[in-house]
Amino acid sequence: MTSSLPKLGVWGRLAEYAELVKFEHTIFALPFALSAMLLAVPGSQLPSFWTVLWVVLCMVGGRTYAMGLNRLIDARIDGQNPRTQNRSIPAGRVSKQGAWVLILASGLLLVLSVWQLPLICRLLLPLAFLILTIYSYMKLFSPLAHLVLGIALGSSAVGGWLAVTGALAWQPVVFGLAIVFWVAGFDVIYACQDYEFDQTAGLKSIPVALGLQGALQLSRLFHCLTVGLLVGFALGYSVGLFFWFAILMTAGMLVYEHWLIRGDDMTPIRLEKVNEAFFTVNGRISMAVFLLVLADKLF
Repeated sequence: MTSSLPKLGVWGRLAEYAELVKFEHTIFALPFALSAMLLAVPGSQLPSFWTVLWVVLCMVGGRTYAMGLNRLIDARIDGQNPRTQNRSIPAGRVSKQGAWVLILASGLLLVLSVWQLPLICRLLLPLAFLILTIYSYMKLFSPLAHLVLGIALGSSAVGGWLAVTGALAWQPVVFGLAIVFWVAGFDVIYACQDYEFDQTAGLKSIPVALGLQGALQLSRLFHCLTVGLLVGFALGYSVGLFFWFAILMTAGMLVYEHWLIRGDDMTPIRLEKVNEAFFTVNGRISMAVFLLVLADKLF
């Protein structure tokens, strides 16, 4: 790590903090939270502007808190991993003190935003902080880190539903579980990039626990569960034709994702295609689901 921070302008510094928390990956979580809010409102109604605003701020605050903490806790490990050693903290472009300021400010934004939402959201806030915090430590103890990440993003959809209705029901739980297995499935694929390093460093992951072939088989199972849970949600709840299109599109894109990274007997996974499968395909899934749910409302 460099001994002092490089000289950066205001925009350069902001860009480094955005890179630190991978702000662009918000596309994975926010559209599903917004989708849940739309689904929670009956008929052709839409959530209120203020509810949408506070939920968006909750998402930004919670995700920035979790990612900032993850990057801070993983700084030493990231510095040893050739794939991640150029990240902002190990490369010295963001100080640990600066990361702490971002983490605390984001946590405060989450608290203040949740306090504008129904009572049940405020009561569940400690659980939200617990989930967002323990993810960063899970890889030290258990390969279930992928599922904890899924729970974090799935909870955001449940939270969006609760922000609108103020009451828990089975529908947001089923919808949230679909997201849990969707996220866990693609995170297992992403973790295959670090299979050899994680073995050497003694880190826990599903690829380390099951091997690359076993990890990919489990990822496929997780994604089958995603589609099954979306179908179960649609059958048990009043959804429109566009939501069924969203399920078909999701199933097709997940099949494409696994086809994209397919390997052979010698190489179980095409690692050079992982980033495309991780970001491009899954980003399209989340946005397409949101747009199709919105279409159900509008048409």
